[in-house]
Amino acid sequence: MRGSRFGALALLTVCALVPTAGGAVAAPPAVGPDATALQAALDRVTATGAVGAVAEVRQGGAVWRGSSGKSRLNGRQAAPVDGRFRAGSVTKTFTATVVLQLVGEGRLRLSDTAERWLPGLVPAPGGDKITVRELLQHASGLPEYTDGLLDGDAPHDRFRTWTPAELVRRAVKDGDRNRPLLFPPGTDHHYSNTDYIVLGMITEKVTGRSYRTEIDQRIIRPLALRDTRLPGSSPFLTGPHSHGYEPVEKEDGTLVPVDYTTVNMSIAGAAGEIISTTADLDHFFRTLLSGGLLRPAELHEMTADTSGDGWGLGLEMATLPCGTIVGHGGGTPGYRTISFHTLDGTRQVTVDWTDWGTDADASPAALALMTAALCPS
Repeated sequence: MRGSRFGALALLTVCALVPTAGGAVAAPPAVGPDATALQAALDRVTATGAVGAVAEVRQGGAVWRGSSGKSRLNGRQAAPVDGRFRAGSVTKTFTATVVLQLVGEGRLRLSDTAERWLPGLVPAPGGDKITVRELLQHASGLPEYTDGLLDGDAPHDRFRTWTPAELVRRAVKDGDRNRPLLFPPGTDHHYSNTDYIVLGMITEKVTGRSYRTEIDQRIIRPLALRDTRLPGSSPFLTGPHSHGYEPVEKEDGTLVPVDYTTVNMSIAGAAGEIISTTADLDHFFRTLLSGGLLRPAELHEMTADTSGDGWGLGLEMATLPCGTIVGHGGGTPGYRTISFHTLDGTRQVTVDWTDWGTDADASPAALALMTAALCPS
């Protein structure tokens, strides 16, 4: 994956582009989204490197949805405005929500160690000290398991099924030797998908059911997120969708687009396998931030940046000129997603785009759209 695997794309770019001063978010405007301006902003996403792009913007009770570009490279069909896509690391917020629900139910504590629930999983010195909180906030020191598995963003073996235990072993073992932690737990922050694979395993140990089942029963079904699913080892993206492409180098050094719409995302698991839509993700985050999924104590923990580096518990946090925003970015083979929201959930934007181009980069245009949606003049 470009940047952080399965995707902290949004936060890394947002924090480089906007001021870091905090402040309350102003009240939503009396009028709804400016459809003309938002469509123009979305068109700039496809003009600067995306094959297709879709977005939903919510300001108060008003909603705008749009699409731009095509569903296939060199095709004629427009990108479907209600299209499904692989949302990558937005999965982490779903996983974190379930973990915090278990905390609220008294079945798990943020101070619990991974060692308590999964003895011997991290054999490196200090590995037995890693807590649930540190996993949620990328402060565990666990190395990244995806190193060596990907060519750019594309898995070397796109149809292999991975188990969570196999993925964690890649992070904690080098052959028969134990890999050291990057730093003592709790002393620094480093984005690692391994953290969330471990959280998925802890969820299964606590509940006796897979993290997929828990997310489905606790979030997807109650919220009627009909276009959201965790595909497991199924490689197919069904329903209306745009196709995603990855550059593959030929023998002569030229790059050609390869369709990666079909891919087994068990390689991402609880860290990044989810399929969703702009409408479903906005509905999820709106419910979450308004207190519909967590008790006040756990929601406060989730949205508090105690790291100082823009990390809540399962959330990326950044500051725009109009105030603090929270959400998550995601990247998988062929797809890029940003889903960010004001802390009260009254202003929202989710954008997904399908990249293609050897030198093109549509992310600045997508982030400009995000800023215009969340901070309307």
